[in-house]
Amino acid sequence: MEGLGWFAAIIVGGLAGWIAEKIMKSDMGLIMNIILGIIGALVANWIFMLIFDATLGGWIGQLVVGVIGACLLIWVARLIRGRA
Repeated sequence: MEGLGWFAAIIVGGLAGWIAEKIMKSDMGLIMNIILGIIGALVANWIFMLIFDATLGGWIGQLVVGVIGACLLIWVARLIRGRA
């Protein structure tokens, strides 16, 4: 499986985290957006591999997966804090 590389992962992760921040109406900083986007992409890729035995590839595909994963992480964090 071909990855994006560290630099590209940071850029795509930052964009994915920022988009998820806007969708979920949360207020996070740049670093947290990058972290949420990257971890969200890892989580969503893992879930997609379990369900579909495949994931989306390329920059756009990983951006979509990152946004989905980051939104999921924000939602879970809100559930844990009791603000869902």
